[in-house]
Amino acid sequence: MKVIVEADGGSRGNPGPAGYGAVVWTVDRRTVLAERKQAIGHSTNNVAEYSGLIAGLEEAATLGASEVEVNMDSKLVVEQMSGRWKVKHPDMVPLHQQATALSTRFDRVTYTWVPREKNSHADRLANEAMDAAAELDTPPTEVAEEQRPNPAGWTGARGAPTRFLLLRHGQTELSVERRYSGRGNPALTDLGRRQAEAAAQFVAEKGGIGAVITSPLQRAYDTAEAAAKALGLDVSVDADLIETDFGDWEGLTFGEAAERDPQLHKRWLRNTSVAPPNGESFDVAAERVGRARARIIAEHPGETVLVVSHVTPIKTLLRIALDAGASILYRLHLDLASLSIAEFYPDGAASVRLVNQTAYLA
Repeated sequence: MKVIVEADGGSRGNPGPAGYGAVVWTVDRRTVLAERKQAIGHSTNNVAEYSGLIAGLEEAATLGASEVEVNMDSKLVVEQMSGRWKVKHPDMVPLHQQATALSTRFDRVTYTWVPREKNSHADRLANEAMDAAAELDTPPTEVAEEQRPNPAGWTGARGAPTRFLLLRHGQTELSVERRYSGRGNPALTDLGRRQAEAAAQFVAEKGGIGAVITSPLQRAYDTAEAAAKALGLDVSVDADLIETDFGDWEGLTFGEAAERDPQLHKRWLRNTSVAPPNGESFDVAAERVGRARARIIAEHPGETVLVVSHVTPIKTLLRIALDAGASILYRLHLDLASLSIAEFYPDGAASVRLVNQTAYLA
């Protein structure tokens, strides 16, 4: 299957509040197959442009595309990915390598420069992401306590909340290849360890964290251990924070699982009560994550706690905080080593302060 990827990124200030957008079209450009936008904090135009390309290629790979036509209005990215320009800036080297590695998953990838007006869909997404980045340019954890808006003024919530800093683990080989990674135990890659260290430094600079709690899987534990070392704390393990059990789909790509069990896979993508073969449904996973949440609140009332886990548990905790329906699990995107923040009050109220912060990885 051939698809068209449009990608864009930008920074207001260069460097400044930055974000990217990417959209995948059918080859006739009549149907949008996927789109993604993301604020990436304080960064440069070029980092944002490359991030948009990487997101677009990831979405195309998830869709099972074999041939990709990439259209971008960044001359630098198009020329570097086409091999006509050298990559000289040290910040661009790892991004270029990541995009190049992704491109090898397709039979053919072409890169074409287009004027901005021909890239309008991705440009709109990137600007929406930059708007979000501007709002988050001062992360919530940097705001003095007396300056923070008190949700009690809007909801009547009472008491000091337990603040969950929700950190996803760093990269593994399975995440590089976009394979289902549940109860398997792949180690962090070299990049994954660097991501863990960057996240550790970020949370350590913020301080005020009273405990570090992690999933028992190695990729999460190693990410948590880096943060705990920087914070001077011990690591506690909570088995209920483990990733969903993907059963017989463990280690398969999206396309491979869909080909193996086409009807079941379709139902699984729409119904959180459906489990993979010999695996665990999102509903069952939510029950144990709920137990972990209640336990952490009871043991750390009014404290800030770093919780290191995986995509499903973190999305579930955000869903609980938002009091949202099950469909949000399919709509939230969480990058590797990203940070989200949710607060849970003693009277049952909750708020979400941050989702998918990754600026410290740039």
